[in-house]
Amino acid sequence: MSGAAFLEGDRVELRTVESEHVEFLHETVNDPRVRRGIAASDPVTRVTEREWVESRGDGDDISFVVSVDGDPVGTIGLKPPNVVTGAAEVGYLVAPDHWGNGYATDALRTLCGYAFGERRLNKLYANAYETNPASTRVLEKAGFEREGVHREQGFVDGDHVDVLRYGRLADEWRDEEKVGDAETGVASDADGWI
Repeated sequence: MSGAAFLEGDRVELRTVESEHVEFLHETVNDPRVRRGIAASDPVTRVTEREWVESRGDGDDISFVVSVDGDPVGTIGLKPPNVVTGAAEVGYLVAPDHWGNGYATDALRTLCGYAFGERRLNKLYANAYETNPASTRVLEKAGFEREGVHREQGFVDGDHVDVLRYGRLADEWRDEEKVGDAETGVASDADGWI
């Protein structure tokens, strides 16, 4: 087990990024199946990955390792939020051996709870390539709505492709939390500690 479990979802834990994750992150981000989904065209060396891991905490972005039973299966994070609008971009990836288990969806739902409930952000948004329908399904299952299309803004496997923009508002998340609480009869702390 590595990294402290900072958040717990139904299926996954979001853990702090630690030096022992370098090898997993290096292998995953360089996997051709993952690179295609995030349109990464440059290789990432172990040194570069280690520098990224060591820089966690230096900026305003937030990164987690998505884990199942303490074992890493992916990553998720927030880019630095816009301090005026309260909006932040979210990004995620899951190692191919763990695709199809709902881990990305659970991680994204968990991150939404943190971003809206603890960080008081107003909006989360994400971009997905039209060539990555699995990512759009994750976003939709996590309550994100398609907001628009950036025509041929991406470049995947030698082709210009559309980038789909998705967003989720804090009010939508709160409304969903209240419905879930009413159905289960469990009180939520989504509105504060008072």
